[in-house]
Amino acid sequence: MVEPKDFVDHLSRLGLDFFTGVPDSLLKDLCAYITEQCPAGNHIIAANEGGAVALAAGYHLATGKAGVVYMQNSGTGNAVNPLLSLADPDVYAIPMLVVIGWRGEPGVHDEPQHKRQGRVQEALLGALGYRYEIMSEDPKEALVQLDSLVIEMKAKSTPVALLVRKGAFAGYKMVQTAAPVYQMTREDAIRIILESLSEDDRVVSTTGMTSREIYELRDAAGQGHGKDFLTVGSMGHALMIALGIARFRKGAVYCLDGDGAVIMHLGSLAIAAHGNPANLRHIILNNGAHDSVGGQPTIGYSLGFDSIAKELGYSAAFRAETPDALKSGLAKLAAVDGPGLLEVRVRGGARKDLGRPKTTPVENKAAFMENL
Repeated sequence: MVEPKDFVDHLSRLGLDFFTGVPDSLLKDLCAYITEQCPAGNHIIAANEGGAVALAAGYHLATGKAGVVYMQNSGTGNAVNPLLSLADPDVYAIPMLVVIGWRGEPGVHDEPQHKRQGRVQEALLGALGYRYEIMSEDPKEALVQLDSLVIEMKAKSTPVALLVRKGAFAGYKMVQTAAPVYQMTREDAIRIILESLSEDDRVVSTTGMTSREIYELRDAAGQGHGKDFLTVGSMGHALMIALGIARFRKGAVYCLDGDGAVIMHLGSLAIAAHGNPANLRHIILNNGAHDSVGGQPTIGYSLGFDSIAKELGYSAAFRAETPDALKSGLAKLAAVDGPGLLEVRVRGGARKDLGRPKTTPVENKAAFMENL
């Protein structure tokens, strides 16, 4: 396994010391090291992967140096447009090293949303036409690969990529920084939300821990799963799914979102607001972290999502930080005529024994559509 410190130190010797991207579970140890050990000015956690490519481009324009962009391979799609239309040698010829966590690698067990992405990952990189290497787990060989990639990156002024398998990086535990300690966990808040819903309400939940917790809470309550669309992939798109449903059914549609997911595609709030569905209820469970991929911080706690929603045109928006305030906020949200938003401040973390849905995404879709 490759030590994150050795990897980052070698990049620094090669002249690469600016990092940006979206955290990934396979890269969590590398991301943790960068977050904790790199100077604050040399690391920016981006809203989405395309934005990270653009940040690296801006860094190059200002300094003449190349940046390092990290992402999960599920985010490659967000990055393709700026890679090909901004960084490509046929356009602005901007060098950068793209480090990609390879979820869904063929032959390696993974969740359904990663399987197709993993199968096509090498073909996708090949289609982009950029040199890439699959990082060796041998530390010395991995550094040789970096040398080779960086030589080509500089010679051709082009993006290059390093594809990282599961377990390739050695562990690095990030020291948790002081953060507001809110009363509720995300699971506490979800339990209260689910208990407040009526028979006719439907739920669309964001990817990661939120969907997993909803599934287990429904099981614990002896309920079925047909009223919930669990968005196991497509980070940041749950709100648009909910809007598409809300426009074509009469009952309330609750979108249970996360701060990192909302920040990734913040413009969707404006579209939802101006779509003006009276039955759309948007709940943001804000824990200030990318909780599902290592706990790296978001800017969620520094934002007022309720204020942002009002400015963007939501009919009403509220915030809750305690169980009682959440119950009160849910009652207000249910009475809103028009799209409403409730930001719920919760603390980070999840149960160690939290399971995963036992149904496939296709089975979830079928049950949900039948219940509409």
